[in-house]
Amino acid sequence: MRSRIIGVIVFALTFGIIAACSVPTETAGAAKAGRTSASYALRQGETVTLAPGTTLTLERINDSRCKKGAVCVWAGYISYTFALAGPQGKRNIVLAENMPNAAPMVTQNGLTFALEKLEPPEPPAVDAAVPDYRVSLRVTIAPPAAT
Repeated sequence: MRSRIIGVIVFALTFGIIAACSVPTETAGAAKAGRTSASYALRQGETVTLAPGTTLTLERINDSRCKKGAVCVWAGYISYTFALAGPQGKRNIVLAENMPNAAPMVTQNGLTFALEKLEPPEPPAVDAAVPDYRVSLRVTIAPPAAT
C-alpha cells in the first residue's frame, strides 16, 4: 500500500512539472487549490504524454448527432473514447455530453478529464464529408490528501 501511495505522489509531481512546463494553461482556481491542470487538443489517433510512462490517446469519436438537413427522432450525441495507459495499466475513458451512462468529466487514477471544446461544434450536413474532428480537454491532478 505504501509503495502505491509513493507511486501516486511521484506520478502527481511528475505530471505537475510536465504540465507546468509544456502547457502554460494552469487556472488560478486550480493553483489555489494545489492542483495542476493542462489543456490538450487531439484528433482521432493522436496521443499526448501526460507524464513519463503515462499517455492519453483519443481512440475513437462517435458522432450520432442529427445531421443538418435530416429529419431525426432524437438529437443524438457525440462521444470520445480515450485510452489512458500508465503504470497502473490501460483504461478506457468515455467523455460525452448528453449521452446516457457517460459524462463530460471523469476521474481516473487521480486525474480528472473534462471536455472543453469540439471542432467543429455543429454536426455536418447530410451530404457533407466527415469533418476533421478535434476535441479539447482539460486534465487536472490534485495532490494526494495528507494522512
